[in-house]
Amino acid sequence: MFPRDFAWGAGTAAYQIEGGWQADGKGPSIWDTFCHEKGRVFGEHNGDEACNSYELWEKDLECIQQLGLTHYRLSFSWARLLPDGTTQHVNQKGVQYYNKVIDDLLACDVSPMVTLYHFDLPQALQDRGGWKSAGTATLFDAYAKFCFQTFGDRVKLWITLNEPYVCAKLGHEDGLHAPGLKEPGVAAYLVGHNMLRAHAMAWHSYSSCFRAKQKGAVSLALNSDWLEAGGAEDDTAAAERQLAFTLGWFAWPVFVTGDYPDVMRSAIDAQSERLGWRGGSRLPRFEEDEPRVLGTADFFALNYYTSRKVVAGGGHGETLCMKNDRDARDVLDPSWPICGVSWLAVVPYGLRKLLKYIKDTFNNPAVYITENGFSQVGQLQIEDVQRSEFYKDTISEVAKAIQEDGVDVRGYFAWSLLDNFEWADGFSVRFGLFHVDFADARLSRTIYRSGREYAKIISKYRCCQSK
Repeated sequence: MFPRDFAWGAGTAAYQIEGGWQADGKGPSIWDTFCHEKGRVFGEHNGDEACNSYELWEKDLECIQQLGLTHYRLSFSWARLLPDGTTQHVNQKGVQYYNKVIDDLLACDVSPMVTLYHFDLPQALQDRGGWKSAGTATLFDAYAKFCFQTFGDRVKLWITLNEPYVCAKLGHEDGLHAPGLKEPGVAAYLVGHNMLRAHAMAWHSYSSCFRAKQKGAVSLALNSDWLEAGGAEDDTAAAERQLAFTLGWFAWPVFVTGDYPDVMRSAIDAQSERLGWRGGSRLPRFEEDEPRVLGTADFFALNYYTSRKVVAGGGHGETLCMKNDRDARDVLDPSWPICGVSWLAVVPYGLRKLLKYIKDTFNNPAVYITENGFSQVGQLQIEDVQRSEFYKDTISEVAKAIQEDGVDVRGYFAWSLLDNFEWADGFSVRFGLFHVDFADARLSRTIYRSGREYAKIISKYRCCQSK
């Protein structure tokens, strides 16, 4: 049912679990700054300590072993390794920490998948313009090369950037994520462009300097909902447009044409003309003299959580913004159950449909599902029956995508190993396979029922694979 070498994993991110925000020479990140500004995060929560994985890594490793994972996805804190964001100052304590994590994983026969950037830009680089600055891409490339050089003898699966869509839109259009900017209709497109440039530079650096010896694979993790048209005639085009503005924004340049989707550019330019924008195209163009973005992914890394129906409309406002550019609205199907947070409708079949779409649209790439999960809010439920069923149902849909649709799925990573700092929701939302008791000074980890069930699923299929 699953390939013999299928990756069974779980994921985390540095700011969400590590803590130690000032420990051993680490520099501040934009999430340190954002969380310390009043009113930014639920309950004034922050990641200063989080799960304290910086000191409690061995506890995390026990959790990983208890699940029977073959792979573990983690991210490096750029500011822990390079406190000012540049290679002029390397924090050896940070290097030692990640060396230990990687070596411990490998000693337990668990393969690391490392994300270089999971939302936490060094504050020193934000002070120089952040992702709005073209120079940040060059600095990211230098950081990536440092990591490939330092850790690439042991790390064979790399993610350059996690969810550039979220970084661009929530961080620079909506102001809901760090750095908390609200510059609608302009900044997000520039940020997304510079992130794609950064990714392309890093991929080419790996290919030219490290691939032959290290024999690893490099991609970027793209988030997408499965989007279905509503019932009206205009909704089909609206759904295609919405998909172009989310998944297509980053996947089209990397996998299809080397440029943004035509429908995306034409919609943005039409809105610019309608509203009298005179600042040139708001969607930047890739320069001929820079590393090509087309073909810069060795696999397709997908973060999937939910699905939406799409209806036309919403693009007739009088301000520049991404909402008007899209001229489409997401709506929930009332038959879909909601888990925890209001946006997370439980639609396991949507993942299968999205996987088939990726196969058909992006030339049948190898796919790793790098995030997929089910949230819990309110009263703690260690016996989380709904989440247990969710994992069973979802993994069943992945099996169908492989067997019946012929999608080349190579791995599945549950989000998340641990309850952790869930960005603007703080600790109020729990995605973990293990509960972390944040009221306990020891930050004790307790496996959820869903963790036990996921471990059974892994054990079942690993036994089948070994026969």
